[in-house]
Amino acid sequence: MKIGKLNLSGRRILMSLCGVAVCAVAVGFFKKAAFGVDPFQSLMSGLDQLIPIPFGTLYVIVNAVLLLFSLIFNRHNIGIATFINLFLLGYITQFTLAALDRWIPEPALWIRVLFLAVGILVLCVGSALYMTADMGVSTYDSIAITMADKWKLGKFQYIRITTDVCCVVLGIVVFLIGGGAWARVPEFVGPGTVITAFFMGPLIEFFNVRIARPLLKSEKQS
Repeated sequence: MKIGKLNLSGRRILMSLCGVAVCAVAVGFFKKAAFGVDPFQSLMSGLDQLIPIPFGTLYVIVNAVLLLFSLIFNRHNIGIATFINLFLLGYITQFTLAALDRWIPEPALWIRVLFLAVGILVLCVGSALYMTADMGVSTYDSIAITMADKWKLGKFQYIRITTDVCCVVLGIVVFLIGGGAWARVPEFVGPGTVITAFFMGPLIEFFNVRIARPLLKSEKQS
């Protein structure tokens, strides 16, 4: 069924599901590129070095804290997509990465660069789809959206750059406090991290305008 033939609610749900799935696939490409992880995962890498508990448990705790932020300040951001992110994104990413490992176990440098470009581009498209669908967002995305839309602190793309940079810096600081060596920092902070920190916000907004918002025109126009 074409998305244009769905009613508005159906389009929103489909956009949420597709957006999260696309994001998960993109993260798989991102990891295979091995040029540094995204800003939020940079923070998680630092916390993993500092806090001596299993990473899976730590990830749940951090996201639970961020979910509490949304519950207090902007419950509108909690919805289907929020829980799809929590329970499905990791598995889809794992499947994508495993498939890439089987098909291209040792990619050449140019392939890794291509994977990075594809990963960033597709991640921004997927984020635009599920965020604009307004059926909930990830706990991390909710922070920038709340600051921009509810607290009116500035445009989303610039606030997203700020929160991403804070995640990267805090991740490095926490990693070093936890006893990590400077030589290991490039394992989770690299060119891909810098690109996503400074360009994901503007790119998401670009795809919001060009793709996501046009899909949510009035039912009367579909």
